[in-house]
Amino acid sequence: MTRPRLASFHAEGADRYGVMTDRGMIDLWPRFRDRWASLQAVVEQGDLLELADLGEKYPVTYFENEITLLKPLASPEKIICVGVNYPDRNEEYKDGQEAPRFPSLFPRFARSFVAHGQPLVRPTASEQLDYEGEVVIVIGKGGRHIAEADALNHIAALSLCNEGT
Repeated sequence: MTRPRLASFHAEGADRYGVMTDRGMIDLWPRFRDRWASLQAVVEQGDLLELADLGEKYPVTYFENEITLLKPLASPEKIICVGVNYPDRNEEYKDGQEAPRFPSLFPRFARSFVAHGQPLVRPTASEQLDYEGEVVIVIGKGGRHIAEADALNHIAALSLCNEGT
């Protein structure tokens, strides 16, 4: 089953959220802003599926060229990245290093991200810019010592990201 593509965006002087369709954006913010001020509030309250179901009932409000997409979540609590997380990493990099026993974890910070369609800025400290597609897992339900069998119950959404280093 395909779920609607929920997104944060800016239009008519306000940050909003809605459902992006092939025809354009369905603005849900005016209808639900008293309940959910932002898409981040929807995630924090565990209501993404409910919002997605509600959103499918309304007509398109804006064409894609009438909005500016924003980062999906303006200020996530944590951004934890997993590096060297596939078995053939050394085959790709050909750097002579042995595969680590465990993936590496490292933080990223919200200010280091840009929204869809916004330019990546190469730091002046380097002439190189490495980029790669990444799968983003949005954790919507907190927990600690979560059993593997329950792990998927804590995922609110999946997204894609172009990571530039």
